[in-house]
Amino acid sequence: MRRFRHFTSSDSTSEINISPLIDVVFILLIFFIVTTVFVDEAGVEVNKPRAASSEDLEKNAILIAVTANGRVYQGGRNIGVGGVRSVIAALLEGDEEMPVIIQGDADANHGTIVKVIDAAKIAGAKSVSLATVK
Repeated sequence: MRRFRHFTSSDSTSEINISPLIDVVFILLIFFIVTTVFVDEAGVEVNKPRAASSEDLEKNAILIAVTANGRVYQGGRNIGVGGVRSVIAALLEGDEEMPVIIQGDADANHGTIVKVIDAAKIAGAKSVSLATVK
């Protein structure tokens, strides 16, 4: 009787298919990019006044900064008091409920801040708030 010997080849290696893992990583990356909320800064540092009754806002907002020397900034651009209305109207086209936050310097002229608030209201802003420090 003949005996057969079976030799197993040591050359055969088992591989792990990582393409499904790469697909999952890309899907997670896309999910995190889509759900990320980017904060739009006013572009200028202002010294905000303190207020005991301040509240935190949870949603995106349009930030307008008024400096101590009366300049008005949005997104790092000096828009002036005259440009507030057009800028806010353009930014509110996509979301009518987006609040407008005025970051007025503690040493800013009160009249300039009132003009900015009026321009924001005329532009269609439903909520205009002043930024303060707690």
